[in-house]
Amino acid sequence: METVKIGKRRVGHGEPCFLVAEISCNHLQKKEYALKLIEEAKAAGADAVKFQTYTPDTITIDSDNEYFRIKGTIWEGRKLYDLYKEAYTPWDWFPELKDRVEGEGMVFFSAPSDETSADFLEKLGVPAYKIASFEINHIPLLRYVARKGKPVIISTGVATLEDIELALKAIRAEGNEQIVVMKCTSAYPAPVEEMNLKTIPDMEKRFGVLAGLSDHSMNSAVPVAAVALGACMIEKHLILDRKMGGPDAKFSLEPDEFKKMVGMIRDTEAALGEATYESTEQAGKHRFIMRSIFAVEDIKKGEKLTRENIRVIRPGHGLHPKHYEELLGKTAKVEIRRGTPLEFRMVG
Repeated sequence: METVKIGKRRVGHGEPCFLVAEISCNHLQKKEYALKLIEEAKAAGADAVKFQTYTPDTITIDSDNEYFRIKGTIWEGRKLYDLYKEAYTPWDWFPELKDRVEGEGMVFFSAPSDETSADFLEKLGVPAYKIASFEINHIPLLRYVARKGKPVIISTGVATLEDIELALKAIRAEGNEQIVVMKCTSAYPAPVEEMNLKTIPDMEKRFGVLAGLSDHSMNSAVPVAAVALGACMIEKHLILDRKMGGPDAKFSLEPDEFKKMVGMIRDTEAALGEATYESTEQAGKHRFIMRSIFAVEDIKKGEKLTRENIRVIRPGHGLHPKHYEELLGKTAKVEIRRGTPLEFRMVG
């Protein structure tokens, strides 16, 4: 697949990388913060703003059982239910948030957590659906979303190869081929040495999909490298100020950092250009500095050309250096002054 259409944007090969500001819970459940983050996303150069659509009850249950306690992450010891209660975006905000995002000329979309949230987003008119990496094994949800006939963006942070293959099979079984698979490392923040970005072109080839990066690192070099490897979409968390705290603060970029990342990505795209061996206009202006054959001593008419009186030097106004050996031993037909670029008419 070459491209998919998300809103008014084409995403994929031959298109600028689609840059997504993930708001997640960085609004701290204050709508004014959410609206401000939309403004900052626009100012930073984002193409889209993404929210997550869930409530604690659409993801888990309120239980004190040890199974529902988080282990081995930055949210160590917390109950899943309590974390999601703190982090979710109130659904009654969404119409206003969507209007604000689209009013700024960006694309609004979201990640549903179950069928009810998918239906809610469908009524809202979102142009695409994101599947979080922790939902990649939720096959009923994948099939349900795929049937809506819109692009499906899947993160792979905790997925095995088998998980990815099963997810793609489920989506394609519903006749939906509009798929973007996002390379992701589910560590918060993610160490650069665990990114394995070479997976991005491999995913495109292996699965026949478009591929991007959902990035939890704090290093702008990571998304830049991903774009150089062919990523068509980059997703990064955006926060007003990490000092504000919140569940996702430690792996979110502040507006100036996000803007710097966008600039680096756009410069990278410009630098990639296309495969060509033609000189650019600027490079062509400097070809005169290349070497050519010059007289480096005064040469009298009838005198032989030798290694002492002709040399291959800069600039490039004389004969091509490939003719140097054949000129040696030839006779000057005219007087040639030191510093004169050689021409065939001068020798015989």
